[in-house]
Amino acid sequence: MRKVLLVLWRIWFYLLGAVPVVLFFIPLSLFLILPNGYRYVYWVARNIWAPFVLFGMGFWIKRLNRFPPEGVSMVLVANHTSYIDIMLMLRMRKTPFVFVGKKEIVKIPIFGYLYKRAAIMVDRSSSKSRFEVYNRARKVIDKGYSICIFPEKEYLDETLLLNPFKRGAFKLAIEHKLPLFPMVFLDCKRKFPWYTTHGYSGSLRVKALDLIETRGMTEADIHPLTERMHQEIKSELLADPKQNAVNAITVWKKRTA
Repeated sequence: MRKVLLVLWRIWFYLLGAVPVVLFFIPLSLFLILPNGYRYVYWVARNIWAPFVLFGMGFWIKRLNRFPPEGVSMVLVANHTSYIDIMLMLRMRKTPFVFVGKKEIVKIPIFGYLYKRAAIMVDRSSSKSRFEVYNRARKVIDKGYSICIFPEKEYLDETLLLNPFKRGAFKLAIEHKLPLFPMVFLDCKRKFPWYTTHGYSGSLRVKALDLIETRGMTEADIHPLTERMHQEIKSELLADPKQNAVNAITVWKKRTA
């Protein structure tokens, strides 16, 4: 019975995510035609779509500490363990940011059309596509927006607490001299993992790590910064008193044994 309820809960998630997209599809498409129309798309995504899905799924957000002031362009990074991470990240900043995400999402009907025009897409198998990310990011930054990248490689593996990081986000921050804002999503891996075998509603805690100023850093600092961020985020997951991310691995292994 529990498995059936979990599957129905997941289906409900997709329905919640689809309804606002369908209802607002025409105005959102028109906004994306305008030179600075993304600001309106972001406002709808942050203030209507994300809360609608989070509340509908029985989640509420709990910030554990003080977050940096708004109004400054930066590169946002966090661990990525759930579909709900997107909605959670949108609620973290009022200042518009643009996601860098997988090209495959374009295949999703209706949503993919908007995503293609609103996000910076990357084909990870293509070096040319990865290089183009930096050109598109420059245009986004020039408009005063921030960039959000989930830096983990192969993040669908439920048996790993935190996958190794790709260096793209950190290279981008250093090249554009943008502050790097790392966050830790402490509960998503346990409460809404990639697969439907476990999960439950409740609070989603987010911890802000220290803002890192990248001015003065060079290409030689990319690898050390990447390793530093991986270690800091992993340490926070391990030090979490509730151990939700750590427990998620145990639960997953028991269900697949």
